[in-house]
Amino acid sequence: MQNVSCDICKKKVDNPMTGRSFFYYAEHSVCESCKDNLELQVKSAVRTKDPYSFDWYSKFIGDSITKAIQKGKI
Repeated sequence: MQNVSCDICKKKVDNPMTGRSFFYYAEHSVCESCKDNLELQVKSAVRTKDPYSFDWYSKFIGDSITKAIQKGKI
């Protein structure tokens, strides 16, 4: 049995299933609720970004997760 905890909120994920109850962003594991909050934050930033580039997106995701880990929430 695998034990997985969210890197952001530090909660243990029950019955972990990759892509269903936890997700990997870069080297971080993220629970479903933190993933939803992260996607909301990213969606608003992506809409205002012009011109859009994948390099910018990757850096933005990494920076957002790093800040969220430091605060313990998104």
